[in-house]
Amino acid sequence: MNRRHFLTAALGGAALLTLPVTQAQALGRKSLTIGSRSLDINGRAATVYSLLGPDGKPGLTFDAGTAFDVELANRLDEETLIHWHGLTPPWSQDGVPNAPAPLLKAGETRGYDFPVGAGGTFWMHAHTLQEQNLLAAPLIVRSAEDRSTDEQEVVILLHDFSFTPAAELLARLAAARASQNQAGMMDMQSADMPMMQGMAGMHHGAMPMPAMTDGMDVNDIDYDAYLANDRTLNDPEVVPVDRNGIVRLRIINGATATAFTIDTGTLEATVIAVDGQPVLPLTGRSLPIAMGQRLDIRLRIPGAGGAYPILALREGARERAGIILATAGADVRRVDSVGETAGPPLDLNLEARLRAATPLAAKAADASFSVNLVGGMAGYAWSMTGADAIRVRKGQRVEIEMRNMSMMSHPMHLHGHHFQVVAIDRQRFAGAVRDTVLVPPMHSLTVAIDADNLGKWAFHCHHLYHMAVGMMATFAYDGV
Repeated sequence: MNRRHFLTAALGGAALLTLPVTQAQALGRKSLTIGSRSLDINGRAATVYSLLGPDGKPGLTFDAGTAFDVELANRLDEETLIHWHGLTPPWSQDGVPNAPAPLLKAGETRGYDFPVGAGGTFWMHAHTLQEQNLLAAPLIVRSAEDRSTDEQEVVILLHDFSFTPAAELLARLAAARASQNQAGMMDMQSADMPMMQGMAGMHHGAMPMPAMTDGMDVNDIDYDAYLANDRTLNDPEVVPVDRNGIVRLRIINGATATAFTIDTGTLEATVIAVDGQPVLPLTGRSLPIAMGQRLDIRLRIPGAGGAYPILALREGARERAGIILATAGADVRRVDSVGETAGPPLDLNLEARLRAATPLAAKAADASFSVNLVGGMAGYAWSMTGADAIRVRKGQRVEIEMRNMSMMSHPMHLHGHHFQVVAIDRQRFAGAVRDTVLVPPMHSLTVAIDADNLGKWAFHCHHLYHMAVGMMATFAYDGV
């Protein structure tokens, strides 16, 4: 019998008609309910959002090749909307407020219906500041091969959590950085620091930042907790596993402003997919994952058994989250939520080695665009220059070069499409197929896209607060 253990994914699916619940159930439509719940975060009660499938568990799971046929019910007393991150729905069902569908009103129910596509690890989340308060859940599409493979599946949803409301966090960022702007400039002048040509908003503030590495701004928010499946390492999820068993981890970075490095400890990991798209296998024990990205990795549990922490190390800081895999009778010891050393800054070393198992067809670009990612901590201003010029026609092969002219990394996400990484710093190669890719400071990255899904699609940084203040543009088709 296949070994399977599902932690956070639940049965579900998705449709865009509104029907009475009984009629929807008769048609086989699956429910997805937006509500609220209470969590214990390090001994303190927190009210957060919930996104529950028909079995009352977070998220949805589909079989590849079926319909995303879901009735989404908003049981909050406020408006919201959910984006299906990594799927390729029609533009009308994408989930960005008023692009083109309006927010889902309090008490409203809306249906969705489109092909779910091939298998992969995806997720769903609010495309508003509500995402910060855990309005997110796994969205797993399982292929026939997934269902027949003798392995145990474990879904890990990472998040950063603050007791401070997201709107207040954003206001604090803008106010703090504005006050630092003048002090930072005076500090630079007195130290006679050289300025890089083409940089916008370079930050060398006199007031200490949460984390900087070699002049690079890493974190702009210190959170109250870092979570894996809604739990901190003070009370982690302990997942029973079999000796000699194969475990597939589906890891989703649902954090709004925190990148992590996955540390598998003594277990050798094999990367088999990124952003839900298969890659040629790569092994390692330290694997980067930016906001919005997903990693599928396989592990073999040793025959001797034991307890095996799977940790997510916060970039540039000592905080960490994670779960523990444990065989029967193992001695499960406490893992501190603060490590001895800071998590490493994310770079492009893994990206440069990834190769798609099914790459895009070799083809010259019909249209090419350059986008500059600009801004800085001073004044907390972030934007994308050149992105409003992106207009494409259906059937074109499109390439976009993203050039990061800021001192902070930007995980860039395109809705409604998958793209292939085809160049790093203009050095060409045939990389992974993705929907979210990290562009570190002072680097460029080029992606190729087959324009096959009409719409005016969101194209943005997946750092929630960068997006909120202006790092969001569109990938727009002519005539839409």
